Amino acid sequence: MTMTTLSSREFNQDTSKAKKAAKVGPVFITDRGRPAHVLLSIDYYQALAAPAASIIDLLASPGAEAVRFAAPRVRKLAKPVDLA
Repeated sequence: MTMTTLSSREFNQDTSKAKKAAKVGPVFITDRGRPAHVLLSIDYYQALAAPAASIIDLLASPGAEAVRFAAPRVRKLAKPVDLA
């Protein structure tokens, strides 16, 4: 992924350059030399904004049967109950 940095002036003068650069990676737009904005392609933004997959979804995905998981044994889950 390529990151591009443009000043506000460069961005205002050549927005098509910024849009082309955003297709291959984020474009940082600076104000007085400091990052102020980031331009992203919609695909990249949606990938960032998508909710994380749940463990159920991950285990249901193809190839999940190859995952090996050994849960640690827990000796004492609960205290004995006094029924007297």
